[in-house]
Amino acid sequence: MAWRPTLLRHGLNWFPAYRATGARIVHISRDMKRAVVRLPLRRTTRNGAGTLFGGSLYSATDPVFALLLAVHLGPDYIVWDKAASIRYRRPGREALTAEFTLADSEIAAVREQVARCGSCDRTFSTAFVDRQGTIHAEIDKTVYVASKQHYKNRPAHG
Repeated sequence: MAWRPTLLRHGLNWFPAYRATGARIVHISRDMKRAVVRLPLRRTTRNGAGTLFGGSLYSATDPVFALLLAVHLGPDYIVWDKAASIRYRRPGREALTAEFTLADSEIAAVREQVARCGSCDRTFSTAFVDRQGTIHAEIDKTVYVASKQHYKNRPAHG
């Protein structure tokens, strides 16, 4: 199982849609409950003002919480990013990093709510910080989770 964090990190870093963000997953813990993303200031991540492009900051966070949660819930669950919000605090004039962590209590709460209701929405938060720990952007990600059985049996819309 020790290869799984490395495989996930390399797989995501080479996945074209994520690679295009300019960000890279630089670390995934052995227990797969913590990931660190680094977004460098480069020509492809810079806006017209010479600072980190807000879209790069936003998209660099896109799949991380959903992937970590999916790993822990297993194949009997559907896990999707549902919504997100970002609060820009200051311009990024250097590489920034964001840390994503899942607590055992959060995973247990998701399992419990899905067992009770069939599905749930859960919001997770992270922040992009510089080398000194100054926050440049705060991101909230809402993740939708459902049991596959609940998802198959839901009424069709449209």
